[in-house]
Amino acid sequence: MIILRKAKEEDIATIQDLADRTWRITYAEYLSTEQIDYMLEKMYNRGELLSQLQKGYAFLIAEEDDIDLGFASFSIFEPENHSFKLHKLYVLPQTHGRGVGKLLINEVFNLVKRAGAKSLQLNVNKNNRAKDFYEKAGFIIKETVILDIGNGFVMDDYVMEKTIL
Repeated sequence: MIILRKAKEEDIATIQDLADRTWRITYAEYLSTEQIDYMLEKMYNRGELLSQLQKGYAFLIAEEDDIDLGFASFSIFEPENHSFKLHKLYVLPQTHGRGVGKLLINEVFNLVKRAGAKSLQLNVNKNNRAKDFYEKAGFIIKETVILDIGNGFVMDDYVMEKTIL
């Protein structure tokens, strides 16, 4: 049985490991190794993840039989619009199709709805097949963005949004 737990500071190494193992497979098709290395260091260094936890970002880790399978992270995004943002949702590629991602996204929906959210936004790379997963979960493409992330790299993303009823 897959269970979800709220991540704490002591789970940072687990989040880093899951991100590293997921990204190197997921993004290898369309991002260079240099960009993957850069982004992992920029977004998943201990200080950055600790800062996010301290700012109130919620992290959920999915596990089965004491083996961590994936994680999600979200926070309030635009308080005045009651909008939340899903910052991260990654599941180990070998577990795709087992419902881990669906369990994570459904729990995020439940938590943000209880917190009064009217919408949930996310960014997804235009080449990422996860776009289809998000569309099945009720997200629609709101806009496209190209974000300069430094070091000569950009993120070419769809901004997707789901209205929370």
